[in-house]
Amino acid sequence: MENKILLVDADFYKDIADELVRGAVRQLEENNFKYDRISVPGALEIPSAIATISQEKSNHPYVGYVALGCVIRGETSHYDIVSNESARGLMNLGIDKGLAIGNGILTVDNADQAWVRASTRKKNKGRDAVLACLSIVRLKKSIYGDPK
Repeated sequence: MENKILLVDADFYKDIADELVRGAVRQLEENNFKYDRISVPGALEIPSAIATISQEKSNHPYVGYVALGCVIRGETSHYDIVSNESARGLMNLGIDKGLAIGNGILTVDNADQAWVRASTRKKNKGRDAVLACLSIVRLKKSIYGDPK
């Protein structure tokens, strides 16, 4: 199996997601990892997409997954549901299925906070999500060796 990561981004805030992806791609390239990218409508769809794709190992041989997107607080409790359930879904995939997942879904109060975190010149959370994913990929390889 080659070193290939799947980037799954929520394009609800497409410009922010694209900036997160830029940071993620740079980090993957620096670490000599190949990648594919898919987009889903929102953060809640990311865990489902990863679960679906990870089940089909023969067609999608990914050693890890990176979730990227943004949830901005609004006037209702929808923010809490999306933030908590997308994180729970990703955590469950990591624990229950042993997937290497980096969570780069921003949960912020406003767009300014999102841009500070997404910007490749500032906090670069796309990069950080890749680093988290790669740390689990390397941990798995150190324990189990390269998957065949």
